[in-house]
Amino acid sequence: MDLGLEGKAALVGGASKGIGLAVAQALAGEGCRVAICARGEETLRAAAAALRLRSGSGATGAEVLPLVCDMAQYADIKRAVAQAAAAFGRLDILVNNAGGPPTGTFDELDERHWLHALEQNLLSAVRATREALPYLRRSGAGRIINITSVAVKQPIDGLMLSNATRTAVVAMAKTLSRELAAEGITVNNVCPGNIATERLISLIEERARRQGQTLEQAVSLEEGRVPMGYLGDPEDVANLVAFLASGKARYITGTTIQVDGGSTTALL
Repeated sequence: MDLGLEGKAALVGGASKGIGLAVAQALAGEGCRVAICARGEETLRAAAAALRLRSGSGATGAEVLPLVCDMAQYADIKRAVAQAAAAFGRLDILVNNAGGPPTGTFDELDERHWLHALEQNLLSAVRATREALPYLRRSGAGRIINITSVAVKQPIDGLMLSNATRTAVVAMAKTLSRELAAEGITVNNVCPGNIATERLISLIEERARRQGQTLEQAVSLEEGRVPMGYLGDPEDVANLVAFLASGKARYITGTTIQVDGGSTTALL
């Protein structure tokens, strides 16, 4: 299916690995010019080189723009959005994505943990959206896509910070979707669950240590909780993001869609 994304410009947060990198690859593969953001410059530049190669844009092509950016820092976000818009001359798609906060119960998490989680996982989406909106308005068909978690539909034990901050993103997005609908800008949330990223594997490893299991046993147990019987790949999330970024999804806004192999039992 041709998604009609040729020539569009996108900015993707947390895109040096995992789901963010897969999203950038999916958009680049559809002909988007993509700015990718992450904190580590070396890893980011390697990701950009790989994306250029895989998307056929050449070793020095400007279609993939690496931007060092800590999504918990407003100054970094401002700079990244401005640089992406300047390089591409436009910005049509914003994918808000940032690494998950630490695990822990309420008693284990202090003020510092809460403030950083708010900066990284809530305010990053608020700030990037604020900075990108003028460009998305000029696009005439802007797209805002927030990568959250299945925890927004079914809170996960031990993920206090993620449960709280990512749910706030969804609430913000729902209200924003109604405010921007008349301008042709859509706002949607994608909720990965049971996706084999470094983050999920680290959570499984932590659980395995607590329960005295091998990693293989813990992974098998996790797969057993998935109706489809296996963990998903980052590309499974990226395919949905690419569709939501396209004109094919012009009448879809304010939604929160999980990609979890059927694991979430909540109705909505």
